[in-house]
Amino acid sequence: MAKRPPEDWRAWMAEVAREVAAGRLEPECAGAAEMYPESLLRATDAALAAFEAEVRGLVGLSDEEVFGTVERVVLSLNAVDEDDSHGGVGYCTEEREQLCGYIDLTLSEHGVDVAALAARRGINRAEITDAWRDW
Repeated sequence: MAKRPPEDWRAWMAEVAREVAAGRLEPECAGAAEMYPESLLRATDAALAAFEAEVRGLVGLSDEEVFGTVERVVLSLNAVDEDDSHGGVGYCTEEREQLCGYIDLTLSEHGVDVAALAARRGINRAEITDAWRDW
């Protein structure tokens, strides 16, 4: 099963904290935790959990159903990214790539041929979120 990006983000923050505590990183590097406030992590996890549940429920795997599922998760992630309650923090390039990769992998794990799906729309596989993505 695809690992949700917030798991990696939490692990990275824990590693930074360990490195600072061990004296291998300067204390100003401890501010890395501000990149991923818990509210952002929880909201991202919730959006991805809803996506996973929806993907599991896909029947017949029609292109319309699959793209509808992608649209809903992307719009949900847009809302997370734009939510000011996270202290002005949102998704940057690396996070965007991880989220898009997660969406692709989750679809693939549930029987969706993402490359073929994208090709039928005349787009590249990496562009399946682009129509809705603000982050």
